[in-house]
Amino acid sequence: MSAIDELLVAFRAYILSRSDPVLRHFIEGFQWSMEERSLAPRELPVVTHLHEQHGPDGEAEVSLLDSLRNAAGMLHWAQTYSITDFGADFLQRYGWVELFGTRGHFASDEMAGGFLLLGPGVHYPDHHHLAEEIYIPLADGSLWSKDAQPFLPRWSGEIIHHPSNIRHAMRTEDEPLVALYLWRGGPLAQKSIISGRMQ
Repeated sequence: MSAIDELLVAFRAYILSRSDPVLRHFIEGFQWSMEERSLAPRELPVVTHLHEQHGPDGEAEVSLLDSLRNAAGMLHWAQTYSITDFGADFLQRYGWVELFGTRGHFASDEMAGGFLLLGPGVHYPDHHHLAEEIYIPLADGSLWSKDAQPFLPRWSGEIIHHPSNIRHAMRTEDEPLVALYLWRGGPLAQKSIISGRMQ
């Protein structure tokens, strides 16, 4: 079993271990048996922060983060935005990997799931998209805003639910952010709408 296969097993085990009703409803009926795609590894500068991330408190989060680190060099890391959107500094500290979905290492048209990485000192501006979304930070230290409300700290293992088209933003301070994400119920490869314009 490859490190990417092991990461999918760990991702699934982590999700299924959670008893949160919103998360349970979100994944209800999802088929975890997916065809694997052959994607070339792709590195991004932000991936270095994955190995600097201080360990989370929860045993389940530690296990999943270890699996992500083990697979990191084999994964196809990506970015939605370009230098003209937010500048070169943002791109140095931003990236994501789709583990499964329409573009991921495993093929699914039903739901997408993967990981978002943000380096320290990043502001990911207000944005929204048709797909419903769940984030789960794998460590403490990030700040989140929903529906233009003030930024609030969110904790390791906390379920953060964004209904379809609700505005949301994220910010990091001294620590990077590693967060599991799930998308469903909309175009799984849609670029977000930011400040009233399509990206």
